[in-house]
Amino acid sequence: MRAVMQERFGPPERLTVRDAPVPGIGDDGILVRVRAAGVNAYDWHMIRGTPYVARLLPGFGFRRPSHPVAGVDVAGVVEHVGATVTAFRPGDEVFGARNGGFADYVAARERNLVAKPACLSFEEAAAIPTASTTALLALRDQGGVQPGQRVLVVGAGGGVGSAAVQLGKALGADVTAVTGPTAVGMVTALGADRVIDRTREDWTRPERPYDVIVDVSAERGIRATLHALAPAGTLVLTGAPAGRVIEPMIPALTAPIHARLAHRRVVSFVARHGHDTLATLAGFATDGMLRPVIDRTFALEDAAAAVRYVETGQAHGKVVLTL
Repeated sequence: MRAVMQERFGPPERLTVRDAPVPGIGDDGILVRVRAAGVNAYDWHMIRGTPYVARLLPGFGFRRPSHPVAGVDVAGVVEHVGATVTAFRPGDEVFGARNGGFADYVAARERNLVAKPACLSFEEAAAIPTASTTALLALRDQGGVQPGQRVLVVGAGGGVGSAAVQLGKALGADVTAVTGPTAVGMVTALGADRVIDRTREDWTRPERPYDVIVDVSAERGIRATLHALAPAGTLVLTGAPAGRVIEPMIPALTAPIHARLAHRRVVSFVARHGHDTLATLAGFATDGMLRPVIDRTFALEDAAAAVRYVETGQAHGKVVLTL
């Protein structure tokens, strides 16, 4: 099979497409023929090995990547199942998250996958796992969003932000979205109650403060963002500034200090994939409340260009590899 290999940390150009053996599965395993694979900021962090301090974390790799095949988010068709698998059978269309996703085949388990809604293409389904999981956990679990609350999504033009706009509406919130001028039309079409062009308006000084702010861009910093938060509100940090050493981790490290000084709730978290969360997202998609925006698709052989494009931060919505 074809697989996008990352033998050592470095720029996306070091990725190579090679022949690799089809992964084996055990009695509890599922072999999926990948039809599409989502590209995330997580992927280029893993490929570059940055921030360097993250190499101390389990599953990252210190001298070289822990996972030789890049990619996580996948959608495809079940090829084979192990003897104890009951949830899926060959021919089922599925999507989910599993290391080694940038390849013709990926080995997974039942907890990694859910059935693909018929209303979604493989490309749309592959765009969901990491970005929409992050958005849902930020809004529902970390922000505790309730119907009628005022929610601000900063950085609404990207994969996480565009999902957060839709999921905020699905949770019954009044959603204001902040984005760049080139994404205003796209974000408006997602159903935001109000869209702010960050180049024309200072969103940190609203007439009424917000109950929950999900900051994907980390553009203005925690202190400035807190000016827009209600006294009993919650600021959820999902984005991070650029940097190779420790800079991307500074918001998470300083969040407790800002919370204490501003007397506001500030949380930073790392989203983890879960079967229940994927099933919830599939339900939102089936009900028409979540439809990923695809900016561009690339062939598997062009994975390096796809990762590089995501790294620029210019994508509106998601970037997906097609197989």
